[in-house]
Amino acid sequence: MRFDGTLTSWNDERGFGFIEAAQGGDAIFVHIKAFGAQAGRPQVGQRLTFEVEVGPQGKKRACKVERAPAARAAKAARPAGSARSARTPSPARWGTASLFAIPLFLVVALVVSALWRPPVWLAGLYLGASVLAFVLYACDKAAARRNAWRVSEQTLHGVAILGGWPGALLAQQWLRHKSVKPEFRTTFWFTVIVNVSAFVVLCSPQGQVLWRV
Repeated sequence: MRFDGTLTSWNDERGFGFIEAAQGGDAIFVHIKAFGAQAGRPQVGQRLTFEVEVGPQGKKRACKVERAPAARAAKAARPAGSARSARTPSPARWGTASLFAIPLFLVVALVVSALWRPPVWLAGLYLGASVLAFVLYACDKAAARRNAWRVSEQTLHGVAILGGWPGALLAQQWLRHKSVKPEFRTTFWFTVIVNVSAFVVLCSPQGQVLWRV
């Protein structure tokens, strides 16, 4: 098995030094004979790949040492902060439906409000449900990374159909969670259609009569 590491010390006169493995642990002894004939003189800070064997005295030492390929060396040399930045997910690309769903719903809500004046608490319901949906998506994504208990898809769809779909949509895009799976996305958009349709019907004069009944 080959390992990646860095030559942290080297005594050129005596022809030996120590390698710090990328996996951590104690520094590993390396002799000049472990380097190939074409490797050139070892230099402190050099990125290497190597295997480990047990020496005559029962101690581990590096063998079959080679210079790390440029791409692997650059990856190993990258600062920790840069690695974290590379792992930080960027928002998912907004599709046409995702991009215009919330603005179109706001237009519908303004028209409905101007025509029929629905109760104010509906706005609070959408806001609260959207915040809850965003939090649930964030918790589910964190749980997926930890291999812990997940929020069920039924719960996510249930909150969406009750008015939390705007928050769910934002979470899908910004958290890159549940934004690709076709089955989930199909059901999600079905909840959006059902919710918006129910909103318009319940805010209409006929719907308000049903509320009073």
